[in-house]
Amino acid sequence: MATDFELLDRWGEGDKAAGEALFERYFDAMYRFFDRKVSADVSDLVQRTFLACVEGRARFRRDASFRTYLYGVARNEICRHWRQVRRDEALDFSTTTLHDVDPSPSALALKKQEDRLLLEALRHIPLDLQIAVELHYWEGMTGPEIASVLGIPEGTARSRLRRALEALRDRVQALASSPSQLQATMSGLDGWAARLRATSEDQEP
Repeated sequence: MATDFELLDRWGEGDKAAGEALFERYFDAMYRFFDRKVSADVSDLVQRTFLACVEGRARFRRDASFRTYLYGVARNEICRHWRQVRRDEALDFSTTTLHDVDPSPSALALKKQEDRLLLEALRHIPLDLQIAVELHYWEGMTGPEIASVLGIPEGTARSRLRRALEALRDRVQALASSPSQLQATMSGLDGWAARLRATSEDQEP
């Protein structure tokens, strides 16, 4: 089987079948990344991300995996999307939350109250912190991989993940109806990630 980078290079050289194979290999993950972060067409953002990957492949030093490269491009695309929507190129997503740019609540129907609570809490922490949490719990990324996606040193990435979990806990605490709900919500992050992953896959076109 061709590696990700082999498919990327062949796509860049005009092999459409290679591009389709790479797209199919990572479409679910990319759809999951953008889902619930935008009210626009998620598939359009996914396509823009893959095109940006192939167009910028020469600038990537390939000292990390294709997957981290792809998520790094996706992170840039979601930031670009909201800067364009808000007409504010100065938006800083180390401090700006999704709730800041789109106050409307998520329309996703979730069965567990704790899942709804976590989803709402994530929207109230800075987007870069939200992404760090999602990469760790949804995608199982390590500290070095998260650092590569966010374009920061590994130590900074680990610190950012700790801050992200602290910020998430603070927000859940503010939203929770009781201490027991807070405990149940924060102790169930792994199960939450699995359930939201499944929900996203069910909703994909």
